[in-house]
Amino acid sequence: MGGAFVYAAARTPFGRFNGALAGVRPDDLAAAALRGALAKVPELDPAAIGDVVWGNANGAGEDNRNVGRMAVLLAGLPVSVPATTVNRLCGSSLDAAMIASRTVESGDADIVVAGGVESMTRAPWVLPKPSRAFPSGDATAVSTTLGWRLVNPRMPREWTVSLGEANEQLQETYSISRERQDAFAARSHALAAAAWDSGFYDDMVVPVEGADLARDEGIRPGTTPAILAGLKPVFRPDGTITAGNASPINDGSSAVVLGSEAAASRVGADPIARVAGRGASALEPQLFGYAPVEAADRALRRAGIGWDDVGAVELNEAFAVQSLVCLDAWKIDPEIVNTKGGAIAIGHPLGASGGRVLGTLAHVLRERRARWGVAAICIGVGQGLAVVLENVSAS
Repeated sequence: MGGAFVYAAARTPFGRFNGALAGVRPDDLAAAALRGALAKVPELDPAAIGDVVWGNANGAGEDNRNVGRMAVLLAGLPVSVPATTVNRLCGSSLDAAMIASRTVESGDADIVVAGGVESMTRAPWVLPKPSRAFPSGDATAVSTTLGWRLVNPRMPREWTVSLGEANEQLQETYSISRERQDAFAARSHALAAAAWDSGFYDDMVVPVEGADLARDEGIRPGTTPAILAGLKPVFRPDGTITAGNASPINDGSSAVVLGSEAAASRVGADPIARVAGRGASALEPQLFGYAPVEAADRALRRAGIGWDDVGAVELNEAFAVQSLVCLDAWKIDPEIVNTKGGAIAIGHPLGASGGRVLGTLAHVLRERRARWGVAAICIGVGQGLAVVLENVSAS
């Protein structure tokens, strides 16, 4: 089996809920990211793409079930380019990249584009079908934006608590103070703003037609721990999680071009990084925030390295508390984590976040001239994913 390499990555700016991207359909967002990634490798003939693997967590509305195929068609790629859509909730686009890398490694395709999309603003309400004809009672519309819906009554109640309550329980177990959470969140905003100001994201983030948004909409450069300390807890009256130390609800899309080493001549560019290890893990649904710990450890073992070798980490910041729990478990230097900001500032459009962290990691490794990096993400209902990248770029 050969290796799988990252050749290019792109994403849209991430918009706030009901913000600048609210008027853009998710399939159009997906097409924007797909076109943007391929624009980074202009010598690549799109007809040479063996498959497109796309992540999407909702899929109940304009995503139109197989939004990956919709993206291919709307982006103007040849109709001969196939596409599939995968759903591993928050990890969907990282899962897509993992599937794409296996496809390349196995030789089933030489070039595969992976990515993901979510418009949480435009996620529809759904109605269950009635169990009998002509019911006389009222029906309740259920939002598909985030979290559990139409829960099976056989599920244990402790498994189906809200995402916020699950993380308050994590906070209790691991004693992560409100002060640490707020400091972590303020750092995310400061680093994201600095990364934009320095031009780091200029080449990675592509515009969305019809939307007036050049940067991630949720970044607040002036955020401080003192400001965040003034926010009220959201999930418990005496809790620690606030709107300021958790990721917001967002819209956006991301894409990554992967291929074999031999594909460089067809892509027209040298690879940036090699996919060196992958890991998936699962545990009790309410402990989902801790799931990246084992996923990353497995990915590192498969790459044949340890945490001491890692020079950069991109961990999706679903909540500050779960991020801190993971960093404490890994016993790593927090200064190598999310050096260009994280989801608390940038945003977390569910299906797009995995592609964002993977693409960012590849570019951070190149900038820092570090050899090894880890991209990891927690996933609702008790799962985690991680990918180890090896920097192979010349610069």
